[in-house]
Amino acid sequence: MTIKPIFTFSDEVLRQQAQTVQQFDKELEILIDDMIETMREAPGVGLAAPQIGVSKRVIVVEFGHEEDETIPKRLYAVVNPEVISMSEETVQGIEGCLSVPGYVGEVARAKVVTVKGQNPQGKTIKIRAQGWLARIFQHEIDHVNGVLYTDRADNIWKPEPDEMDNI
Repeated sequence: MTIKPIFTFSDEVLRQQAQTVQQFDKELEILIDDMIETMREAPGVGLAAPQIGVSKRVIVVEFGHEEDETIPKRLYAVVNPEVISMSEETVQGIEGCLSVPGYVGEVARAKVVTVKGQNPQGKTIKIRAQGWLARIFQHEIDHVNGVLYTDRADNIWKPEPDEMDNI
């Protein structure tokens, strides 16, 4: 596993529609392992392959229980992810991004989403997510579609260092 450099908002790969994954092989496994290690080192709660310069529809997400930190985090690796349903109800929340370092923004996202994709072996999976987990999935799936959270934000700012603990 290798920690990869994270591409930032000025890199073209972040604005491109990522390619659908056709091959479920060792190369894909290595990509996912590298993404997990890079996400954890950053540290972040999600990462999309374009963020490390790979134009493939692959995301990783690692998030714990919102109300009980004693429950272990769950790791998701989703290939060819897409949101297949979302609640009409939206929630405004503050987001940051490893590819837009030092800034945050207020973004409205669906409160509940169902994500369809494939696991690293190519088996079809569906994930129903709500709250912050739903927000993370929407954010990462935006990345494989060439969209940054800044495109959806109502307000973007650079928080002071002491503010970052509250975000």
